[in-house]
Amino acid sequence: MAAEPSALQLPRPLAHLELLDSMTTGVVVVDAALNIVTANLAAQDVLAVSLNAMRGRSLRELVIDGDGLMASIERSAASGATLSEREFRLVSARAPGNERIVDIVISSLGPEEAMVLLEITNATERQRIARENELLARIVSGRMMVRQLAHEVKNPLGGLRGAAQLLERELADPALREYTQVIISEADRLAALVDSMSGPAAAPRKQLSNLHEICEHVFRLVRAETRGQILMERDYDPSLPDAMLDPAQIVQALINVLRNAIQALGERGRVILRSRALPNCTIGATRHRLVACLQVEDNGCGVPDELRDSIFLPLVTGRSDGTGLGLSLAQELLTRHDGLIEFESAPGRTVFTLLLPISQEAQS
Repeated sequence: MAAEPSALQLPRPLAHLELLDSMTTGVVVVDAALNIVTANLAAQDVLAVSLNAMRGRSLRELVIDGDGLMASIERSAASGATLSEREFRLVSARAPGNERIVDIVISSLGPEEAMVLLEITNATERQRIARENELLARIVSGRMMVRQLAHEVKNPLGGLRGAAQLLERELADPALREYTQVIISEADRLAALVDSMSGPAAAPRKQLSNLHEICEHVFRLVRAETRGQILMERDYDPSLPDAMLDPAQIVQALINVLRNAIQALGERGRVILRSRALPNCTIGATRHRLVACLQVEDNGCGVPDELRDSIFLPLVTGRSDGTGLGLSLAQELLTRHDGLIEFESAPGRTVFTLLLPISQEAQS
């Protein structure tokens, strides 16, 4: 007696699809109506749906704002051509907050099969690394520009101050010396501002430090400043090890970022101070075995679009009473530790992330 035909007849190249479950590339097969035939584990992770729950359902139901992708699949099925979508924004309907940036290759399995194969490669990490490298390049360029500007400004300020002192000696009327004192004090104030723009002069004095002690110190200090108007929470990872760093500089950087979040909220809102240990994390072009991740999350209105590319540059601020030096100094302090500050922002959720490499010496 002949064997009963399988309810699902896969094309021969995909008859042993379970072998693809070991791949990091997502593989999805859809029929002519865009209904899912099968998918490997990586694809199930991207779509946030198990195979049993997605099989037979339309891909349209599982992807938010995927009209461009669906059109490409239909074109591939009709023409038999292989198409690709690079850095496609993929948002699962089951997990809308978990956005992925992916590269998708779409291949028709032939007119006789009437099926289309999707190969989904997660490009989120690649895009993050590219964004960090771009940020680091802007930081270096901005730092050089500021230091050159500081040099050009401080020279005439010194001459101005010296001339005011000489003039003061020649004035017989003491009442007129009040004006020279204004000139001298303003010259000193501008010189101090230029020094602040240039960043800290001292190199980090690193020592083995407990990051949670630093977080607690900063948390208590800033919470006292809010007078209970802002809801402040903390979420610490107990597995985070000690790190070799300059505690004073990291305290200053974290204070600046946390105060920036508080000031962005105004009179009401919520801030979360979070710590995590990230294994095999890349900062810029360097891969580290372990990185300390400190996050400051607030539920304010978000970073304005016009400030996103320049928010870490000196004198850039979104507040009328701001100096624009807090985040610039914090970024400078992190880069002195081979770390980085990055952020993601949308209305209702802004997260500033401080990344600090943990050396093997500190782990031992």
